[in-house]
Amino acid sequence: MIRFILAAIVFVSFAFTGIHKQPTVYNFKVEGIDGKTINFAKFKGKKILIVNTASKCGYTKQYTELEELYEKYKDKLVIIGFPANNFGGQEPGTNAEIKEFCSGTYNVTFPMAAKISVKGDDMHPLYQWLTSKAKNGVLDAEVKWNFNKFLLNEKGELVAYFPSKVTPLSEEITSKL
Repeated sequence: MIRFILAAIVFVSFAFTGIHKQPTVYNFKVEGIDGKTINFAKFKGKKILIVNTASKCGYTKQYTELEELYEKYKDKLVIIGFPANNFGGQEPGTNAEIKEFCSGTYNVTFPMAAKISVKGDDMHPLYQWLTSKAKNGVLDAEVKWNFNKFLLNEKGELVAYFPSKVTPLSEEITSKL
């Protein structure tokens, strides 16, 4: 009987402390394009838009709208670009080359991560979390091309996924900010 009571107490304490709660994006730290760490916990209280990017893609011009969106909403929104070379070799450059391209061509000021993989056997753990309902608790998604977007709320929880064709300034995105 005492074992049963102790087990019940342990179960209740786990339930109330949130141990079984789905992890948030705040559990992640990634390397920035400049070599510094991007700690997602730093963005608590803001929405986060995560975008896989590429410099030689038909959607590359979305950098312009991403920067405009960031400037307009940066008091409540952080955009983080994740360069990836998973689609048609459209991001062949080094981190230094990508950083120069983004700042020189599109005046990007929002945070950019170091180049990663967003699909396949070497998929980055953040993207494993973003694309798996079993891990994020919300939805399954497949990154099918460059400039797919994941929106997270102020609590670090995934709330929406947008394919490449949904532009950063579209009502689909801005209505959720």
